[in-house]
Amino acid sequence: MFKNISFFKRLFLYLSLVFVVFAISIMVFQYGREKRFKQQQLENTLDNITEISHNYIEKYKIEKSGDYRLLDSLNAVLPDLDIRITVINLKGVVLYDSEVGDYSAMENHLLRPEIQASIATDFGSNIRKSSTTGQSYYYYAKFFSNYYLRTATVYDIQVKDFLKAEKMFILYLLFIFVIIWIILLLITRKLGESITKLKDFAIKLQESNEIEEKIEFPNDELGVISSQIVTIYNKLNIAKNEVLVEKNKLHSHLYALKEGIAFFTPDKKKILTNNHFIQFLNLISEKSSISAEKIFEVKELEPIIRFLETEISKDIAFESDTLPFTEQDLYVNERYFNVRCIIFSDKNFEIVITDTTKLEKRKLIKQQMTSNIAHELKTPVATVMGYLETIQNNNITDKKRAYFVDKAFNQAKRLSDLIEDISVLNRIDEDKEHFVFEEINLKSVIEEVNENLSLRIQEKNIKVNLHIDDQIMLKGNKSLLFSIFYNLYDNVIKYGGENLEINVSKYLEDKGNFYFSFANTGNDVDEKHMARIFERFYRVDTGRARKNGGTGLGLAIVKNAIELHKGTIKARKYKDGGIEFLFSLSK
Repeated sequence: MFKNISFFKRLFLYLSLVFVVFAISIMVFQYGREKRFKQQQLENTLDNITEISHNYIEKYKIEKSGDYRLLDSLNAVLPDLDIRITVINLKGVVLYDSEVGDYSAMENHLLRPEIQASIATDFGSNIRKSSTTGQSYYYYAKFFSNYYLRTATVYDIQVKDFLKAEKMFILYLLFIFVIIWIILLLITRKLGESITKLKDFAIKLQESNEIEEKIEFPNDELGVISSQIVTIYNKLNIAKNEVLVEKNKLHSHLYALKEGIAFFTPDKKKILTNNHFIQFLNLISEKSSISAEKIFEVKELEPIIRFLETEISKDIAFESDTLPFTEQDLYVNERYFNVRCIIFSDKNFEIVITDTTKLEKRKLIKQQMTSNIAHELKTPVATVMGYLETIQNNNITDKKRAYFVDKAFNQAKRLSDLIEDISVLNRIDEDKEHFVFEEINLKSVIEEVNENLSLRIQEKNIKVNLHIDDQIMLKGNKSLLFSIFYNLYDNVIKYGGENLEINVSKYLEDKGNFYFSFANTGNDVDEKHMARIFERFYRVDTGRARKNGGTGLGLAIVKNAIELHKGTIKARKYKDGGIEFLFSLSK
């Protein structure tokens, strides 16, 4: 019933009820006290008359003479209160009654309530109707050593009014109640105003989680508390928003990283992880749809798991500068992974999985390339040194000297070409950001390559069919695009033979790429070599390649330059014999 009543009204109602109960209690108590006071006044008057009568009896020795009629003279001088005096002996026989002439005929009074009460206490009192006179009296009886002395006053309107409690104090209490009720109304209204505003503030927070308008609270203690609550909330809200921003930054950072990262509680429950972590974990465990918590069941990571169990079980606090750390390198399914684990001071821990396959393969490639370079350099250097040594140590004719010098020059040129190709590959691998990309007309680049190789093309009687639109524009690096087509042409010229055709065409275009075909009808390559012809220093016919001055890096440069342009390349047998290169270049 009270749920739909406002806090202010309920508070006012509760306080009013408490005050009403208190006021009624005071009125009841005061009313009874007032009545008892009036009754006590009357009984004091009757007690005084009783004592006077007793003293009168004692003074005039009426008890010995038995002439209780003498009390009539005393009754005559008493105040006009309609006092009735009665003397009763110990057996209850009435010895005297001022209101009854023939009191000897009165019935025994020993069992009268006021007489019985006076035996047990100092006095007895009672209001009842007299069986003798037929009138109602207020009796007051007192026991003396040899008799009972009872005084009484007629219980009429006058006495009744006298015994009634004064009602002015009730009106006074009502007046005080009204004043206090008004004060309570004002206090509870002010109190309720602050609490209602605080309630409205909480409801608005629940509905919108934001408070745009400023809330004004009353200028009192509760208003100050409410204002402080609002201030604290605003600070917490700002802090929460800042934490949320930082959390979003952290999430964005985690998902942008190439590493797989996961955070766990000391009891190995996931706190946060990114997609790479699950992906790498699946690759390591050779299972699909494995969850982050399953990392502790992957047998390949037993060193990491043992490290965690050992360190977390230690009953010590880790210092921030000496946090436990370990790492493990894995080789699984032809992929390399580095797994690092660090335990924080609160025993939460982080596991980072890095796919180092490219890095490791790059190391292997560099090792192989270094070995290949050393091997490739040995031949031309040894040849040059052999020719020069022959010229230096032997007395030969000018014709022979010219022959050896020419051979030495060709080997030196081959050495220069090899160094140049190695330099280009290294730049593509290591200095990608130094290549400037701009809008390039591809046909003009191909025509420039044709022009540079025109003499060699004519010597081999090679026919070039170029099916490239003048409008093909793409964003690329001119020197690398030149290298792509130069090396493709050079490969045909060196190894294709004579009287053949080169067909260059664009066969497809989509939103992001151009697709090209570079085919020749000359050099036929066995299918088993197709997958490896783009490897560095790989030669289909080693002897023939060296004789023609090939470095073994031309197609490797083509592949790497195309990939730098976000494209792909593959080789296949051409329909008319020879080989066809299919590749794409990003727009």
